[in-house]
Amino acid sequence: MKLRHSLMKSLLLASTLAAGGVGAAEIEGPKVFWKISMWGNPRALSAGMEEMAKRASEATDGNFQIKIFYGGQLSGARENLDGLKLNAFEGAAICNFYHPGKNPAWMVFSLPFLPLGDPDVDRYVRSKLFEHPAIVADMERWNAIPYVSGLLPQYEILGKGTPPQDLSDWSGLRVRAGGGLGTAMEKLGAVKQTLPAGETSTAFQRGALDAAAFPYTYAHVSFKINEEADWFTSNLAPGTSECGWVFNKTAYEALPPQYQDFLMSQRELIMEVEQAAYAEQDKKNLPMFEETLTKITYSDEQLKAFREVAGKPVWDAWIADNQDKFDAQGLFDAVWQYAQEAEAAK
Repeated sequence: MKLRHSLMKSLLLASTLAAGGVGAAEIEGPKVFWKISMWGNPRALSAGMEEMAKRASEATDGNFQIKIFYGGQLSGARENLDGLKLNAFEGAAICNFYHPGKNPAWMVFSLPFLPLGDPDVDRYVRSKLFEHPAIVADMERWNAIPYVSGLLPQYEILGKGTPPQDLSDWSGLRVRAGGGLGTAMEKLGAVKQTLPAGETSTAFQRGALDAAAFPYTYAHVSFKINEEADWFTSNLAPGTSECGWVFNKTAYEALPPQYQDFLMSQRELIMEVEQAAYAEQDKKNLPMFEETLTKITYSDEQLKAFREVAGKPVWDAWIADNQDKFDAQGLFDAVWQYAQEAEAAK
């Protein structure tokens, strides 16, 4: 498989740059300390960045230190872009649907039913999109540059109360789902909620929420949604989003070239670690879900009906709403072009 071979070759190069040599620093340079802002606790999404930070320290003999600050210590999830613009920290994780007005082009990642179900295709498409002019321009407004995708898995939904076995059962349910995914749920009659991940469990406890869509399965467990839920969807796969990593542009450009090169050499490694962490979580979480929650599996006919209602109509509306802000049609078409390239390379 040519695509997999290319990715593994890049990973090997990154590992060699970071891990080769003994004794003296492999990369000479000044002492630099970077702060990365993140909400929530350490989890699969952050595993790749943690590995990169470890290797940065090892490769520079401790001169380039990168620390991820969790739990919103540096900034709230919705304010990370503001913090980058103010030079409050050197990098951050951002979730595009936490602030759609701040990153309108990035909302393409949250459109439902994109061709991102295959992990290799997903990885290729997102990597290419992180270099797309519209995606780059979104970040430039916040003194930021795209670094690496969080590669969030396809979403599924956990909820309380009567399981929605039929599509009509979603009518009136309050569902935590952002972006185009939230719009897709509204097409079923659900009421969209866009709570930050860390507030979702509490919303269940207060009776303010009926269901929540998160990357399956790791995020549900990371934010303890499974502890509140009675049921889970197993094959709805309505889409995903982008909770990726971006750098402060001023801080990045101030780095010596050898540190910049190191960071860019690590992107394939980070994504490899992320995907492995997600897969490991699924091995543990799926049996637990099936043992403690009611499993909902929709028929092919039901899924087809959902896609007809919440697929192309949502895409067309998003393109029309954004055509005056950036080349929305071109960006949307790029998703499919990159997916075709990835499939052809397999």
